Amino acid sequence: MKKANKISNFVKNIKGDMMNHEIDLSKFFVHSDLAIDVVGDDRKSGAIVQEYDKLDIHVTNVQVKDSSIIGKKEGTYVTIEFDDITDEGNRYNVFKVFKEELNSLFPKLEQDDLILVIGLGNIDMSADALGPLTTKNIMVTNHLYTIGKLDSKYRRVATIIPGVLATTGMETSDYVKVIVDYLKPKLVIAIDSLASSSINRVEKTIQMTNTGIHPGSGIGNKRKEISKEILGVDVLAIGVPMVVDASTIVKDTLDYLTKHYAYFKKSKDNPSSKLILNHNYLSDNLSLDSDEKIKLLGLIGTLNNEEIKELIDDVLMPIGFNLIVSTKEVDYIVRELSNLISETLNEVIHAI
Repeated sequence: MKKANKISNFVKNIKGDMMNHEIDLSKFFVHSDLAIDVVGDDRKSGAIVQEYDKLDIHVTNVQVKDSSIIGKKEGTYVTIEFDDITDEGNRYNVFKVFKEELNSLFPKLEQDDLILVIGLGNIDMSADALGPLTTKNIMVTNHLYTIGKLDSKYRRVATIIPGVLATTGMETSDYVKVIVDYLKPKLVIAIDSLASSSINRVEKTIQMTNTGIHPGSGIGNKRKEISKEILGVDVLAIGVPMVVDASTIVKDTLDYLTKHYAYFKKSKDNPSSKLILNHNYLSDNLSLDSDEKIKLLGLIGTLNNEEIKELIDDVLMPIGFNLIVSTKEVDYIVRELSNLISETLNEVIHAI
């Protein structure tokens, strides 16, 4: 009993040392560009969240009302989550839902209003090439309007791929501002690779927002924003999380470990479970109680997910090991995603 009390007090002291102080957030950055990653139950006072399913695709609509609570700019963030776009049937469903949700965010434009599509990112890095690859497949028509009017279903469209600061020596936002001031488009559409704080959303999520974008913010490389406030025109941003940081992988792995252990405990005495291969224990929404988590993970089991994430950040960041990584299939997936986004954009823009 004394030993148990001693361990309990030690755990409380550890948690107290770690969490019972005001955290200086200036030292850290949230490794995510997704609104759904930062809108937790305790933050919904600053946002209105709606969730629904279409064609087995999960959609989350976040209306940010108070940026000081959420940490995201005020506006609309629509996110669709899917399992696999390499399957033809699932890809078609993603395309239909994506197109419908994108149409709901698209501002009303006249046929002669110019739309400027921007492919943000570094085309020489697969995980950061989503924007440039997508932009290369956008149907460009602006030059044809100098000859005469096109069919009524086609809009004026121009594109640019501005590169990144490290390769151009120019701040991307300043570069885009000059182009916008010259072309005077009515709408800017920015496409970029994002970061997520959940490994199950990497390459399986598309976010659309009318608030603009901060290139590089998800990996702590914050650049000047591309937004209506900077450019003076409406900005619609589209992105897919292509990378995740090492501390997130460790945190999620510990979470999956507890789910796996919970499933094992539940099914170990059930003969029928031996007939099921590769059971997806994540779909069962299993969990351990606090005592079981401590038994499995020790002191780490006393912490919640946010506390675990902060602890791992504290360990990895000072030694430079909080690496930003992507999946091994990223070269193939980024091309599939870019084709999907460009195909959808072409239909939404030109009403094909």
